[in-house]
Amino acid sequence: MNDLTPPTGRPLLIVDDDATFARVLGRALTSRGFEVMTAGNVDDARALTRRHQPRYCVLDLKLGDENGLRLIPELQSLVPDIRVLLLTGYASIATAVEAIKRGAHDYLAKPVDADAVVRALLDGDNGPADADDFVDAPDAPLPLRRLEWEHIQRVLTECEGNISETARRLGMHRRTLQRKLSKHPVRERPEDL
Repeated sequence: MNDLTPPTGRPLLIVDDDATFARVLGRALTSRGFEVMTAGNVDDARALTRRHQPRYCVLDLKLGDENGLRLIPELQSLVPDIRVLLLTGYASIATAVEAIKRGAHDYLAKPVDADAVVRALLDGDNGPADADDFVDAPDAPLPLRRLEWEHIQRVLTECEGNISETARRLGMHRRTLQRKLSKHPVRERPEDL
């Protein structure tokens, strides 16, 4: 891989509650030169970060009942030069902007391949992106279903992942909100709907 080779000496931490995904991604990143450790929850992530001072972290947004966004500043207080890449299967503009504001260096939607992860971790190793530069405005208006998804994600982020409070603020039943959140995000282009 041309100039995208990881520096040696400090590990990469994968924090994901999906053990199979973490194992597969870990193997792929190990084959690309990273020394990989995995954590399945927030407590293990904190302990491994304190003990090993990783240079890189691939962090899932949803960690069981926990929210990966909350862990970003904590990881950075433990290791100030850590590069955090947030991954999620529930991509939205609101969570992307919030991740960057909280200190993530990049944000990728699942499914993602190992080469994209490596590029995100190693390209432009010059500090976090600016949240204003992260999201480009679309050329055409977003479809109504996508706008609803973005609004739900924004309110959910404001409520720090609290489903009950989010449902209350949105004026919908908690189960209705959970059903909407369990679906994959809608595509942005009307022809993809």
